[in-house]
Amino acid sequence: MTTTEPFTLDTPSGHRIDGLLDLPDRPDPRPVVVVCHGFKGFMEWGFFPYLAELLADRGFVVARFNFSGSGMRPGEDRATDLAGFRANTFSREQEDLHTVLDAVTGNLAGNRADSKRLAVVGHSRGGGAAILTAGSAPWRNSIRALVTWASVATFDRIGEEEKAAWRRDGVFTVLNSRTGQEMEMGLGLLDDLEQNRATLDVTAAAQRVSAPWLIVHGEEDESVPVAEADTLHRAAEAGECPRSELERVSEAGHTFGAVHPFAGPTPHLTRALNATQTWLRRHLE
Repeated sequence: MTTTEPFTLDTPSGHRIDGLLDLPDRPDPRPVVVVCHGFKGFMEWGFFPYLAELLADRGFVVARFNFSGSGMRPGEDRATDLAGFRANTFSREQEDLHTVLDAVTGNLAGNRADSKRLAVVGHSRGGGAAILTAGSAPWRNSIRALVTWASVATFDRIGEEEKAAWRRDGVFTVLNSRTGQEMEMGLGLLDDLEQNRATLDVTAAAQRVSAPWLIVHGEEDESVPVAEADTLHRAAEAGECPRSELERVSEAGHTFGAVHPFAGPTPHLTRALNATQTWLRRHLE
């Protein structure tokens, strides 16, 4: 039997992070997995609770959380913090992830967590955040396993005409197709990308990853082309990663067939889940 406990953290910049700890029914210190959701995602979306419960049942302490600029609050399935979403940046997400890592390797889980056996799992844009962290100080030498699902290879994803309109209007509006909400991203996100291009270079960070890395990607991904997985795999092989594997899932889309509310695992999602738990058990246990 696993248990789930809520937590809240404050980042050095004063942003609040809401999260959930999924704990195994084991008294001894267990390996830790931090899970990062993607753009317009949240810790309770679709497959994340199922993934967390599965890993906790396998003996891992799992920390999942909402990025502070996700627009989401615990227990809700629509974005209600639209001001937070508008103010979000990629660098802010890095600070969020580092704050969670500090907490789980500290005393967040008490004596339940073994801080020496640490992994990060990220989906989509959350995969990009995980790669940046795994390839950079201070976490590069502490993370012992990395898994990315449908990860982006770059945060620079819109054209120059759209960027010009973004600068003209002060916001860039995106549609949340699941909820029908039109959500605004502020200029801070674009400024962050342009002013910190080197430190936010996901592919460059992929060359610096030193943890064994499993890259899982659907071959029919409609949001992040599978070519980006190939790019990341080549970067890992050309860099410092001691071992990387690319698991291409034929006919799978961006969420491996999963929806929200969750309707159970699909064959594509089951393949991603099985590959992930096998990878984590191999490199953390």
